[in-house]
Amino acid sequence: QVQLVESGGGLVQAGGSLSLSCVASGRTFSITTMGWFRQAPGKEREFVARVTWSAGSTFYGDSVKGRFTISRDTAKNTVYLQMNSLKAEDTAVYYCAATSSTVTYAYWGQGTQVTVSS
Repeated sequence: QVQLVESGGGLVQAGGSLSLSCVASGRTFSITTMGWFRQAPGKEREFVARVTWSAGSTFYGDSVKGRFTISRDTAKNTVYLQMNSLKAEDTAVYYCAATSSTVTYAYWGQGTQVTVSS
């Protein structure tokens, strides 16, 4: 099992920045990819970004490309999401997820609220 704990959410004005962190514990050796997703009220969960654990290759959803940056620190078992130029439509609960060696996004954190005021 892998446990994920997010932190860093909060309230920010439009145009501002916020940084999220997600610390993994447990069977972290099994992690191959970590990603961030978000879910706004009344909407489906949306993919935000992902990073491969060993190579650090990144991929972003179209809505955040150029504004958000995902990174990881394997020594700290932590993945980060730097969010710049935030918009009101970025308001959502942000979830961290980890892919194990066998199951895509098998593990999820509890989520952290990000609210962007316009």
